[in-house]
Amino acid sequence: MVALATFLQRELRLLARQKADWLNPVLFFVIVLSLFPLGIGPEPNLLRIIAPGVIWIAALLSVLLAAERLFKDDYRNGVLEQLVATRQALWPFVFAKLISNWLSTGLPLVLLSPLVALLLNVDSASFLAMLLTLLLGTPLLSLLSVLGAALTVSADKGGILLALLILPLYIPLLIFASAAMEAAAMALPYYGQLAIMLAMLLVALALVPFAVNSALKINVS
Repeated sequence: MVALATFLQRELRLLARQKADWLNPVLFFVIVLSLFPLGIGPEPNLLRIIAPGVIWIAALLSVLLAAERLFKDDYRNGVLEQLVATRQALWPFVFAKLISNWLSTGLPLVLLSPLVALLLNVDSASFLAMLLTLLLGTPLLSLLSVLGAALTVSADKGGILLALLILPLYIPLLIFASAAMEAAAMALPYYGQLAIMLAMLLVALALVPFAVNSALKINVS
């Protein structure tokens, strides 16, 4: 726990110094959502219909935008090599990356949900569903993006490879999150979709750190 707190403090300091790493994805999310009402016109019913897909596509692309640089600087500066060479456990480092990534990309999306509801004319029932899906889905997005960043950390131009690896894994989350919002808009129960999203999050939380740990060691060696 002491090592985790140390690494997490380091990550938060780096985020405070490198504001573009977390501001760019947030601005991208807001800009994309702002363009849809301007592009299709102020049609409340149409905006309400397309809102679930638009929100989640913008969310997963904004998280993916920040994924490539997660381990790049540490890899180039030799931090990862030192951690592996000293045979120290990588778990605190990996979990600190996961937590800081969600705090810098997922949490701002949750906090911006009222603005999103206003832009896309989302009603109160759909807003609650959107908030719940973002709370469950953004940690899963962060887990998968950290996994992709670990797998492509040694690639010179890993952005395209990262997208090809991670985007297919985002599809089930996109389907169930959008389905939950659509069910809420039609006054139907959506607890099943939320339960599936929670199960996906728990499975990823149990397996992804192991995969990230192994991927970092393989890339460094």
